[in-house]
Amino acid sequence: RSGGERRRGRIVAGPGRRARDTGRGQLRARHAAAGVAGRGAVDLQRLLIRLPVPQTLTTSTPSTDASRIAPTVRRRLAALLYEALILFGVVFVAGYLFSTLTQQRNGFTHHNLLAAWIGLVVGLYFVWFWTHSGQTLPMKTWRLRVVAADGAPLSTGRAIARYVLAWLWFLPPLALHPLLGLRLPQTLTIAGIWFVLWAATGRLDPQRRFLHDRLAGTRVIAVAR
Repeated sequence: RSGGERRRGRIVAGPGRRARDTGRGQLRARHAAAGVAGRGAVDLQRLLIRLPVPQTLTTSTPSTDASRIAPTVRRRLAALLYEALILFGVVFVAGYLFSTLTQQRNGFTHHNLLAAWIGLVVGLYFVWFWTHSGQTLPMKTWRLRVVAADGAPLSTGRAIARYVLAWLWFLPPLALHPLLGLRLPQTLTIAGIWFVLWAATGRLDPQRRFLHDRLAGTRVIAVAR
């Protein structure tokens, strides 16, 4: 009986052991599948990291974009207005030095030499700043810089040419005052119309250059903060 009972126990216990073995096999298969999937994900991630990024998806830096964008005409005119305030002080100091050195008693004495002297001092002011940093104080405030047409810094000759051509903003209408014997209101009206037309040339150029910049081979660019 004892032998028969043991054989019966083994027969009864057989199906339970087979069920446990089957469960363990399925668990090992799941672990193996998870390991393969994990290694595949890691390999795919490494592959994606090594792939080159398309140029269309790359973003350019703000400084590069700013250096390519031409400033608006309104922004340049605002800097020009600020420049006029600075030039008032420069002209005042230059006139004071001239009157002190020449003992000038009134505005009609040596007035032609005074005009030439002020033009020379103002020219030195602009040429020095344009050739050293490309910016005067108002241009720094409005984040503007003058460069050559190819983006290179200005040479002394090109800076002088730009300064001389910039006088076309004012000289043509002012020259009509003595030539045609115009009254002051008429001269101011013509000068205002001429100024507006000259500023409008900046809207006709793709790089928003005024006519004197086109003639001098220069352009004004925006500077990043």
